Amino acid sequence: MLVRIALVLAAIAVSGAHSLDSSTHVIKEAFAAPLGWRIDSLPDPDHVLDLRVGLRQSNWPELERQLSETSDPDHPRYGQHLSKEAIEDLISPTADSLEAVLDWLKDYGVMGDSLSFSPARDWVRVKLPLHVVEEMLGTTYHVWRHDEGRYAIRTTEYSLPKDLHAHVDLVQPTTHFGGISALKSSLFREFTPLEGGAKAEVDSIAADEIDASCNETITVDCLAQLYNFADYTPSFPNNSVAVTGYLEEFPNATDLQIFYADQVPKAAGSSFTFVDIPGNNQTSGEDDQHGVEANLDVQFAFGISYPINASFLYTHGRPPAQLPDGEENFNEPYADFLDYILAQDTIPWVISTSYAEGEQSVPFSYAERVCRGFAQLGARGVTVLFSSGDGGVGGPSEGCTRFRPLFPPSCPYVTAVGGTVNIPEVAVDFSGGGFSDYFARPSWQDDVVPAYIEKVSETYDSYFNKSGRGIPDISAQADNYRVFYQGKAGHVGGTSASAPAVGGILALVNDVRLAKGLPTLGFLNPLLYKQNVGSLFNDITEGNNPACGTDGFNATEGWDPVTGFGTPNFALLRELN
Repeated sequence: MLVRIALVLAAIAVSGAHSLDSSTHVIKEAFAAPLGWRIDSLPDPDHVLDLRVGLRQSNWPELERQLSETSDPDHPRYGQHLSKEAIEDLISPTADSLEAVLDWLKDYGVMGDSLSFSPARDWVRVKLPLHVVEEMLGTTYHVWRHDEGRYAIRTTEYSLPKDLHAHVDLVQPTTHFGGISALKSSLFREFTPLEGGAKAEVDSIAADEIDASCNETITVDCLAQLYNFADYTPSFPNNSVAVTGYLEEFPNATDLQIFYADQVPKAAGSSFTFVDIPGNNQTSGEDDQHGVEANLDVQFAFGISYPINASFLYTHGRPPAQLPDGEENFNEPYADFLDYILAQDTIPWVISTSYAEGEQSVPFSYAERVCRGFAQLGARGVTVLFSSGDGGVGGPSEGCTRFRPLFPPSCPYVTAVGGTVNIPEVAVDFSGGGFSDYFARPSWQDDVVPAYIEKVSETYDSYFNKSGRGIPDISAQADNYRVFYQGKAGHVGGTSASAPAVGGILALVNDVRLAKGLPTLGFLNPLLYKQNVGSLFNDITEGNNPACGTDGFNATEGWDPVTGFGTPNFALLRELN
């Protein structure tokens, strides 16, 4: 199919024919501005937009079927991950779709070198003046201002020629206002100057159990004791783990060395690869861009998994941009990240992300396409983790009538990680959880999620979608992490801590598997929900996640929308075949 698409591109480059009636526009998408956004002014008509056109993927159902087979431990194809080329062939648009879209763009003088494409050519990207985009999309953009002071150039609906609708899934930036944020509960808490070296010895809660200090401060040693990986040293040379970064936050190499000296002395002097998407490698960001979130992610993910190959994947952009300050307009951070990572021949086997936004603030068309991008990573053998959120079930304390799950954690093709606290562990009260309003419950949840819903009070019937994908899938400690920032030690909390910790542990599981000649875990969820696999986790049965003027959901035996199946037990997970 890719060869045929190449021939289409060549033909359109020299052809003057137009197959679409561009005078007939029909609304393609309408989406109300999310809470907090108001029209501020009219933008400069010559303002340049970085426009993305998402073409209809030709054979998504087949990719979905193959992903299901290769991720199901009971299927003969389990672990037979797909190649980059095989995936691109499945999702590349048909030649007819590509021809239709390129012909439409050519009507506005867009062709040749002014176009760029995603690896599968299912996204076409072009920079155009705003007045041209408005004509193409039959719409009017405004400058919108958020109550917090952010600005964006957006519209609440756009149109396409009628004949083009069958070939295009979405066009952005249009209706996606963006609200991505780091999932942090209590950062910058109790930072103090670093004193001395290793932490003082303390009595344990009970002989040969967990250090009593772990009820006050979470370290790599605490997690090793809790989750049974203290006796394992990774050895497979080509294993890999990564965390992502957004919002102009970079990890600090000096702080990482201080962290290693304090908690992982054997890692002293080691580093990680900084990937500056779209593709320029460096060692760290500028001094004024180092962030606690980025430090937290690399210190624990890489401290737990040392010496596994580690990468920090940084995607530019602070959406939406502060337009009055002259910054470049908002990009689509997840789309940029996926464009880059899916184009690589080699991808880290575990990727953890601690950023998300409210599902209700994201147009479904955008959420669906981004979710499919994460499915492509899973099909290639990558485990994709997202923090489940720090707002409990979500929503304000007053006037709330609907729980608010986060995206991308609500995407079925990522593994959502909730939070616990204390020893013995209970659900932390801010652990994000609930049910998606966008994505239907996948079949692999059918054996456990309905059983939980039957226990929920009828009072909540109108608050959530009973047929939606349930989150989180698993969890880990989420508060009181001992992190170093600007040379000082302090406590950090949030499910933004849970996800990288789980990422490090799953990288250890992959190390065991690779050393045995087994495939990487890849898309993890179908395995998690298999009968008896949940027993490989420490079940959390106490706690709840209040919000929206309610007590939220309760943790209970088995899966629940507060902690999922619970926290990982590496000693058991390493035995998976």
